[in-house]
Amino acid sequence: MTYDRNSRKAIELHKKLKGKILVTGKIKNLKPNEIKLIYTPGVAAVCEEIYHHPEKKYDLTSKGNNVAIVTDGTRILGLGNIGPYAALPVMEGKAVLYQEFGTVSAFPICLDTTKKDEIITAIRAIEPAFGAINLEDIESPKVLEISDDLTKLLSIPIFHDDRHGTSVVVLSALLNSLKLVQKQLSSIKVVVAGAGSAGYGICKLLVAAGCKNILVTDSDGIIYRGRRENMNKYKTELGSITNPKRERGLLYDALRNADVFIGVSGKNNLITPKMIKEMSSEPIIFALTNPDPEIKPDLAKAAGARIVATGSYLYPNKVNNALVFPHLMRIILDKKIKKITMELLLATAQAIAMSVPNKRLHYDNIMPDMYDKRIQKNIVKAVSKLLSK
Repeated sequence: MTYDRNSRKAIELHKKLKGKILVTGKIKNLKPNEIKLIYTPGVAAVCEEIYHHPEKKYDLTSKGNNVAIVTDGTRILGLGNIGPYAALPVMEGKAVLYQEFGTVSAFPICLDTTKKDEIITAIRAIEPAFGAINLEDIESPKVLEISDDLTKLLSIPIFHDDRHGTSVVVLSALLNSLKLVQKQLSSIKVVVAGAGSAGYGICKLLVAAGCKNILVTDSDGIIYRGRRENMNKYKTELGSITNPKRERGLLYDALRNADVFIGVSGKNNLITPKMIKEMSSEPIIFALTNPDPEIKPDLAKAAGARIVATGSYLYPNKVNNALVFPHLMRIILDKKIKKITMELLLATAQAIAMSVPNKRLHYDNIMPDMYDKRIQKNIVKAVSKLLSK
């Protein structure tokens, strides 16, 4: 297989590192007298304390800072079903970001099964060691069912990065974009291409934020209440909360007079310059499929797009869920939040949007830099305020 220069450099780095994560202890330069405290015989007293007082598991172990990143490898980036072994580099990368930006200890759990019930059983079985579960790159709608079932079964939060992380970062970017083009969320027309996990999560959060006119498209066209072709219970729900006029047609039809396009389709080159020209004035294009977007930014801008964002770090306006999961998970663990709620996601989205000061807000700068310390501070402030209500 032929790779470009950046791809070759990535392979060389991974070969040199032999993976990107390392499990290490908190005690450096372990002394002989400390061994009897962290292991036998001293550790027995700690075990007994947890046995008699289970709530102390968070005080006496690392459970409260551990996150399992769970995948079956069925929907990796733009690569599709490549299996659990090939999925491991992606999960390791997320673990590094968790540590770097949230000081969260995350570990990849790549499961060699694609069966929903077996995945649920495996996650339930490993729960004692983790304070939260991050579902990642599992095909839809199976992953939505897994997320819903585990939320009911477990007392720790089930965070699904496509469903929760992507929806938050999209709403953040949209809030800042609307400031620039001077439009209101309640009055715009939004088209979401892709009715999988990310599309479902985005629509749910946009509706909760006050967006009233959303059209969702999949490979069979616009989803509407009562459609029977290629539907599941999650698409049926989308049909009930979007498309108030019950419009029908294909993506081209949906985009006519739309203010915003949000692409989470998994398909590159999905939209054309001609489609963008059919949109409303100062259209906003979020082409978020990775590694190759639904339309290249230069083509979108040449067609009249006022703001263009992608999920890639190759272009300006990076609308990537890496801005969300390390920071949000930090406060989820610190506050021992049990469930991911719509209110939590809304507060986080608004906090991230606020991390770009108005004086720095620009058509090519709608999102904060990953290294911006204000992100964590603003999320902590927003979530703490939410929890105090």
